[in-house]
Amino acid sequence: MKKNKAIVILLVMVLLLCGLSYTAVEGIGTEKAGAASGIRLGLDLAGGVSITYQVVGEEEPSGEDMADTIYKLQKRVEVYSTEAQVYQEGEDRINIEIPGVSDANAILEELGKPGSLFFIAEKSPEGDMNYTMTVDENGEWTYILLRDIADLQADGSIVLAGTDVMDARAGSASDNMQNSQFVVDLTMTQDGTKKFADATTKAFQNGETIAIYYDDEIISAPMVNAAITDGNAQITGSYTYDEAEALASTIRIGGLKLELEELRSNVVGAQLGSAAINTSLKAAAVGFVLVVIFMIAVYWLMGVAAGLALSIYTALIVVLLNLFEITLTLPGIAGIILSIGMAVDANVIIFARIREELATGKTVQSSIKIGFEKAFSAILDGNITTLIAAVVLAVMGSGTVKGFAYTLALGIVVSMFTALVITKLIIKAMYGAGLKKASLYGVGKEGKMIAFLSKKNIFFTASVAVIAAGFVVMGVNAASKGSPLNYSLEFVGGTSTNVTFNEDMSIEDIDGNVVPLIEAITGDGNVQTQKVAGTNEVIFKTRTLTVEEREQFKDAMVTNFSADAEKITAETISSTISSEMQSDAIIAILVATACMLVYIWFRFKDIRFGTSAVLALVHDVLVVLAFYAVARISVSSTFIACMLTIVGYSINATIVIFDRIRENLTMMGKKESLEEMVNKSISQTLSRSIFTSLTTFFMVAALFVFGVTSIREFALPLMVGIVCGTYSSVCITGALWYVFRTKIVKKG
Repeated sequence: MKKNKAIVILLVMVLLLCGLSYTAVEGIGTEKAGAASGIRLGLDLAGGVSITYQVVGEEEPSGEDMADTIYKLQKRVEVYSTEAQVYQEGEDRINIEIPGVSDANAILEELGKPGSLFFIAEKSPEGDMNYTMTVDENGEWTYILLRDIADLQADGSIVLAGTDVMDARAGSASDNMQNSQFVVDLTMTQDGTKKFADATTKAFQNGETIAIYYDDEIISAPMVNAAITDGNAQITGSYTYDEAEALASTIRIGGLKLELEELRSNVVGAQLGSAAINTSLKAAAVGFVLVVIFMIAVYWLMGVAAGLALSIYTALIVVLLNLFEITLTLPGIAGIILSIGMAVDANVIIFARIREELATGKTVQSSIKIGFEKAFSAILDGNITTLIAAVVLAVMGSGTVKGFAYTLALGIVVSMFTALVITKLIIKAMYGAGLKKASLYGVGKEGKMIAFLSKKNIFFTASVAVIAAGFVVMGVNAASKGSPLNYSLEFVGGTSTNVTFNEDMSIEDIDGNVVPLIEAITGDGNVQTQKVAGTNEVIFKTRTLTVEEREQFKDAMVTNFSADAEKITAETISSTISSEMQSDAIIAILVATACMLVYIWFRFKDIRFGTSAVLALVHDVLVVLAFYAVARISVSSTFIACMLTIVGYSINATIVIFDRIRENLTMMGKKESLEEMVNKSISQTLSRSIFTSLTTFFMVAALFVFGVTSIREFALPLMVGIVCGTYSSVCITGALWYVFRTKIVKKG
């Protein structure tokens, strides 16, 4: 690379960083952050809309019907945000909280009246028309219902109800001319399949349509082109994808078992004050500076390149959050900050390879080229494995899991790009600009081989002992405290108390003066607060309170803050992470793990690599779970994100070691034993394992030192997970593979 060209590339990189940084930080930390930058902020950062529905009818709804309705509503409101929450309030009310929205009426209009969807035959059994097509003032075709809905129900004109539809999804299909078009795919329940078969058979014979009626209007009236007997139907038309998805979503919400009506709606403020964002940004700045200093101190000129590439990476992440409209919550900010530390991993792998080549006497230019080539497979396999997990979680997960998966996938793709493209360009440009001395890059030294496998029995025993101790502690907790883990509101529900103060208190004042009194009454630090916009009303969510504790709560508010006693109300609320959502998360994680196992098997041509990696992941999760039990850290929505982060972090470290074992296995000499080869492979990648752990630890430690309570409860287990993940990768995975290899010789 010519000197002038190299200087131009460096200048372009600096200008790119400046431009991206300006775009990324514009408006952040202000009230207009969401509008100025386009980032969707969660309830904890920017507030949103809170809507309460009440079940229509005199009879009290069953728990099963309430749970089914909550789960389907959760799926519906995820159209607005993956971080939307749906939970039960009292016996017959459902509360929906949607972040990043300020117009409650618009949401209510789009949601409509859940539970009022019907499929109506074109003609009644007597031959009377039930609806007719007309042209509106804009020249568009519409349908008008000619008879009252009660009469249609009475004479059998309603052939199906919304509850007969199991699912509705937007999709694509080819028409008769083989042109692709967007459609709505319907799947009926077992009872719905029989009803739909009868209705479509009759409609097809008579050349009729079947109208879909929802919220006092006909939303679609497709022609029946065949008798549909298998319960799978397809609605076609000149739809855009958004129109198909909107129709599918309407049909899904119309399939609720319960009919709901709006009880109240409010615009609620951020759960956390500006101090939470400021402390998180401070943690990001401190952690980032520590990482860059560390990289420069260890890798010299290459560390400078890594610092510039990481800066571009961070700015790109923020800009892409705008572009893809990913809802950002405080744990999401923590996840992005964490990903900065994890993005160092690829750079460390590359730099270690370059130094190894320099140690063999190769030129700097040749070492850079070979270093990137040799590091590519480890970086690719590690990131693709984690990306597979992210995609599975995004498709199968819900709520927090889905939101985490989006952020994770984005971080993986961007980190690979910055490491393999941006860092490479910068290093080559530095070399082309005249920085060619090998001493500027550092020369690797052959480290002493450590006999890790000789201690494998000690490592295995220690791991089993820690995991067993965790289960013992969970058993003790279950017997003495009622639950093995300290579950938060998101998992077990609690009490929601509305308090109207005599003045408009800021979130900072509430956190500093009111929350400590509540914590003293409940003996629990897990208190969530929300302000109702335009009022002095504040909503406090706590663990389930007894009658006596509710009275103490009320007295404390009246005595200390002159709150209106008559306007203090308390309701029992359900968990925001329903049992169905928990099941979705568990199934998604199991499928993701299986997919990772298959990929590693495919890439390494040996299932023992995949089996060892998965066992190491299980080990890490169980150790961190034991820590949650012993330390009694609150198990909240961040718990899922924490566990998934540890899984992603750990698999990356494991893949690097396995990649080196695979490489050394092909070059193993006749005099070298398999045990020596594994020990050498682990020793050769030891510096990478330690350095990556340190840089990630810097970021998380900064979060712990500067973060608010919810972030600290996220950071502390992560620090344990980082240490545990490093330990399992270095001490467990290679040893497991060796045991499987020597005990199960045949590949499979």
